[in-house]
Amino acid sequence: MGDPRGFLKVRTRRELAERPIEERIKDWFDVHAESGLQPWTREQAARCMDCGTPFCMTGCPLGNVIPEWNDLVRQGKWEDAYNRLSQTSNFPEFTGRICPALCEQACVLGIHQPPTMIKNDEVTIIDQAWELGYVKPLPPQRLTDQTVAVVGSGPAGLAVAQQLTRAGHTVVVYEKDDALGGLMRYGIPNFKLEKGLIDRRIEQMEAEGTRFRTNVEIGKDISWDELRDRYDAVVVAIGSRVPRDMKIPGRELDGIHFALDFLPDATRRVFGVKPVNDITAKDKHVVVIGGGDTGSDCLGTSIRQGAKSVTVLQIMPKEPTSRPDNQPWPTFARLYQKTTSMAEGGEYLYNTDSVNFVGSEEEQSKVTIEDSATAEGFVADERGHVTGLKIVNVAPGENGPFTRQPGTERVIPADLVLISVGFLHPDTTTLVDQLPVELDKRGNIARNDNFVTSQDGVFVCGDAGRGQSLVVWAIAEGRSCAAAVDEYLSSEKTSELPAPIKASDRPMMLPR
Repeated sequence: MGDPRGFLKVRTRRELAERPIEERIKDWFDVHAESGLQPWTREQAARCMDCGTPFCMTGCPLGNVIPEWNDLVRQGKWEDAYNRLSQTSNFPEFTGRICPALCEQACVLGIHQPPTMIKNDEVTIIDQAWELGYVKPLPPQRLTDQTVAVVGSGPAGLAVAQQLTRAGHTVVVYEKDDALGGLMRYGIPNFKLEKGLIDRRIEQMEAEGTRFRTNVEIGKDISWDELRDRYDAVVVAIGSRVPRDMKIPGRELDGIHFALDFLPDATRRVFGVKPVNDITAKDKHVVVIGGGDTGSDCLGTSIRQGAKSVTVLQIMPKEPTSRPDNQPWPTFARLYQKTTSMAEGGEYLYNTDSVNFVGSEEEQSKVTIEDSATAEGFVADERGHVTGLKIVNVAPGENGPFTRQPGTERVIPADLVLISVGFLHPDTTTLVDQLPVELDKRGNIARNDNFVTSQDGVFVCGDAGRGQSLVVWAIAEGRSCAAAVDEYLSSEKTSELPAPIKASDRPMMLPR
């Protein structure tokens, strides 16, 4: 720490400027008007206190040594900062843009001042590293004779593949979509994560020796048991894509879709790829059920597609702006954060539950007697297409925290409804049939502390085993899983191998 009083001299936290709303909603480029490297970047990094106990590191699933590279940013030592950051993180350009910054919530400075700009420092380091030519392929010095198949090219799959390739194993990554990146490619809009960031990492990994196979769905194009026979180890990193549905009257009407049937097509159109579901918000009244990050992405996407209106429903109350008593530092506090999409338009309705979709008279006849009390106003056009959604206010009461409040029911217009209420578990239908693995009680692929499934030589990491989580957790699990796979393969052979991934390289794993 060059200046122990830096946090006293610079008390104001700076944020990157965003492009004007009227400009950015007309395109799909990054919403920011400036990069991380600004005249004040090094000054902001000097606010880091280099704490004796750096809670920011325990808040980060990757165990990034944040105080060290914060100080290197302060000094403008970009190559040293990149080398330190890359020891614990494979893809800081992803986490630096789309991670909710668990580290900043744990920052000690955040007790009495706005926390250090850890996230901006991270993305500045990696952007400078790319610009200055510090990011280069790191192929292994020697190859082993062992092979690994990685199923899924999301952040977990890419992390485990890169680590194992660098350890000398021959790694093949299988992806069922036409392009690599998993949900980072088609699930996250381009204005939040430009896809060129993914492409350049794929090029680096190919130069290191990782092989990629797109448009290959394991379980259909290649059976799971055949894949296991071909390779010395298999890593399942298929994510958690089975969406949580809403069982309310009118669900079968046309125009009601899951968010992940809608968002990928928007990105496909941007890059000239034929849409799969061909869903668009243009000239429609859009209702998004679910106010999380995915709901925010649906909002920004709908606005760019030319929606007439966008309403986002959230059953939870609006988050507080300051840390509540029951979420003390350094725990992660659920605070209100206005996303860039929220600033662009639309309306958020908090403490609001969905009663039924407004549909045609034909669909009305399918509603049971028990449903009739909640299906009032269940009428629409003759085509059986959704035209509205009946909603009601909720508040804590005798029947729980989401007790419906009588007299608050009303119908809002909806030509397009996007369900964004989370995910249940990975799609394991073909896996369980062809290469039976045990599942946990939530439907995730069961594993032990070494990421090993009930099948010998089959590992699982990321959301497929953990459940729906964050990109930073996926990368952390990919790194840890790679260490476990390398140890497994090393125990299979007695011949000398190149330096394996050390256990000390595994991220600091926090309780779930």
